[in-house]
Amino acid sequence: MLALELAGQQYNKAASRRELLQKLDRRSSGAAEFKHCNISAALEELGIPYIRGYKPRRNFQRELLFAEILIQLSTRTGFDSLALDAVERPASLPLQLDFDNLVTEAPRVPGTVAADYQPPSAVKRDYLAIEARNRALGLAGELCVLQYEKWRLQSVGRDDLAQRIEHVADTRGDNEGYDILSFDQKGIERFLEVKTTAYGEQAPFFISANEERFSREHDVSYRIARLYAFRDKPKLFWLNGPVKRNCDLDPTTYRAWLKER
Repeated sequence: MLALELAGQQYNKAASRRELLQKLDRRSSGAAEFKHCNISAALEELGIPYIRGYKPRRNFQRELLFAEILIQLSTRTGFDSLALDAVERPASLPLQLDFDNLVTEAPRVPGTVAADYQPPSAVKRDYLAIEARNRALGLAGELCVLQYEKWRLQSVGRDDLAQRIEHVADTRGDNEGYDILSFDQKGIERFLEVKTTAYGEQAPFFISANEERFSREHDVSYRIARLYAFRDKPKLFWLNGPVKRNCDLDPTTYRAWLKER
């Protein structure tokens, strides 16, 4: 199912689950669903996109599940090129954006990443890290948020503020600690850092040390704009304030996992 999803092909999740249940001894449909969500959590921690219909549930036996996933991946010789193509594929701003329905609530995350989190060394690639370096995808996400912010201010009669929004990542470069300078309707500055993924809302993202520091220094006005499902039907949720308030951080790479809610 994951290979089909990465290739942009259709599949029937319910039919696949029914076929699986026939091979299992006295397992319910709910149990199979829960285990698929565990698999998604394991894939996510390995840096591999998960099936969008199975949201990660992180309370699982890491050693056992990681080992089985690595065995399965080793038998699928075409998976690496398929996943690489999916995360490196160029992206562009959708022609039509439904700003009225773009913003969602930040997801409630069941369970948390183990404090001693270490992905198995046998993992070939961190595909989510590769996607984070996809400049075309990152730029398309920034342009999406830029347009949304202008629309938001114009919709409350603040065309003057909409005209002052600045795409900082373009005008000043990538070292400012944020991507977009915007405003609330009273004219107070909002510093927006945009993180974009083609995958699910719980997928981890990457924060630089400079971005994390800036978020602490501007805690009241700092926002992360987390765009997800970007290639299909983009959705956006906000994380307000310092990164550490909302995310658990891997202190080496600053991979940011949403905290349990």
